[in-house]
Amino acid sequence: QVQLVESGGGLVQAGGSLRLSCAASGSIFRMTMAWYHQAPGKQREFVAHITSGGSTKYADSVKGRFTISRDNPKKTTYLEMNSLKPEDTGGYYCAANYLGNNYWGQGTQVTVSL
Repeated sequence: QVQLVESGGGLVQAGGSLRLSCAASGSIFRMTMAWYHQAPGKQREFVAHITSGGSTKYADSVKGRFTISRDNPKKTTYLEMNSLKPEDTGGYYCAANYLGNNYWGQGTQVTVSL
């Protein structure tokens, strides 16, 4: 089992940037790491993932604005968020998947103001 702790959220103006981090308690070398977004009053939605081999996938809404990356020795996954929009507001959750097992962090809040 792995524990995940997100950080880096905060308040930012529209057009600004934030970098989220997800620190794992154990090795993430073989895991697919992902970020999800939950807007107020809505269901949690996929944002991006990065496989153990480094392949990435993004939701259409963030393509060209967000970048997911990983640092296996540091057991950390990042989400670089640029050109932020008010609709990006909400909780951001890190997830790890390995052999069908899913692990979730507690989330970090992002608020984008006009």
